[in-house]
Amino acid sequence: MRRYFYNSLASYLSLYVRPQDEVVEIGPRSDSLGKHFARYRAVSSVEDLKALEQSARDYVMLNGTIHYERDIQEMLNRLRECLEGPARVLFVYYSMLWKPLAWLASKFGVRSRTPEQNWIAHEDLENLCHLAGLEIIRRDVKVLCPIPIPFLANFLNRYVAPLPFFRLFTMLNIVIARPLKPIEVMRPSVSVIVPARNEAGNINNIIMRCPMMGPEDEIIFVEGNSTDDTWARIQQAASGYKGTHRLVAAQQKGEGKGDAVRLGFELARKDVLMILDADLTTPPEELPKFYNAILENKAEFVNGSRLVYPMEKQAMRFFNVLANKFFAVAFSFVLGQRLKDTLCGTKVLSRAHYQRLAATREFFGDSPLATRVDSSPHADVRGTTNEVSGA
Repeated sequence: MRRYFYNSLASYLSLYVRPQDEVVEIGPRSDSLGKHFARYRAVSSVEDLKALEQSARDYVMLNGTIHYERDIQEMLNRLRECLEGPARVLFVYYSMLWKPLAWLASKFGVRSRTPEQNWIAHEDLENLCHLAGLEIIRRDVKVLCPIPIPFLANFLNRYVAPLPFFRLFTMLNIVIARPLKPIEVMRPSVSVIVPARNEAGNINNIIMRCPMMGPEDEIIFVEGNSTDDTWARIQQAASGYKGTHRLVAAQQKGEGKGDAVRLGFELARKDVLMILDADLTTPPEELPKFYNAILENKAEFVNGSRLVYPMEKQAMRFFNVLANKFFAVAFSFVLGQRLKDTLCGTKVLSRAHYQRLAATREFFGDSPLATRVDSSPHADVRGTTNEVSGA
């Protein structure tokens, strides 16, 4: 039973922890979980964690630790002081509903006889994290059947446990939190990626209306397979440009918006990456709102939504709305985070986080891309690339 439980838990955690990530577990009560991670180390306390290099911790794991900690808030306060950059705290703890069953299992020797001292609700942990300067970014609930009953255990844990209502009776809570940091004094510059196909009439509008957010922003047009004169309009606008942005114009050799966005991200030089659809369904004047969310550390990925305020007639047809809502529910269910408008083209994240995602692209069913960007600003990148800096 113990082996089955920890193998299942390791399988769940592998959804978040990549093989190259380093996991540091504080106060492990056994070594059953550590052997499942390629880069794992254990420390006995938060104080021992401080002695490690900052780069040597992608995840700090507290597997059941909060059940035995005398002062959870004080421990989290000390832990927060040890975290920098993209480090994550990974909590694993039991649901309060399982307290009687856990007691019985300990009494009959099925599990450790050491009783859990603290049984807290998710809302309690959320409040304690908030007080310690940690933000919970994901919560999953797992395991309806911790006993390895052939066929039945796998069916219940894999297919039934995630469903509404049944989620209330799961055994495990898996929570990921990130450290909140002070607002940066230095304002990062932005790369605005504009995939453009058959949008000749909007090119000048984009350039004129796109606001400066950082000190050295750039606009990167990626034209792809247009049947009108979009590419000519981009080149014409770039050749006479006298504004403050740095302009880059590129043509994709592949197909599709995803291919265009990836090319634009490869060409980007700035710290914040934004996608702006060339049809201007999101007005460029709205981009500072996205920028401020990143700047103030309110989010690490910002997804736009067109479904909050009333839209113009025919802006989104009935079946588009229906499909959008379906994808929103599906993505929210899979990711464990609420998404309202998955098909909105305006998305913002930092360049550093994008590079981490790109490095693990195989996990998402795609092969990693070879480097395609030449060091020259006027390089031929999968087509034609031009750059014009403002005067």
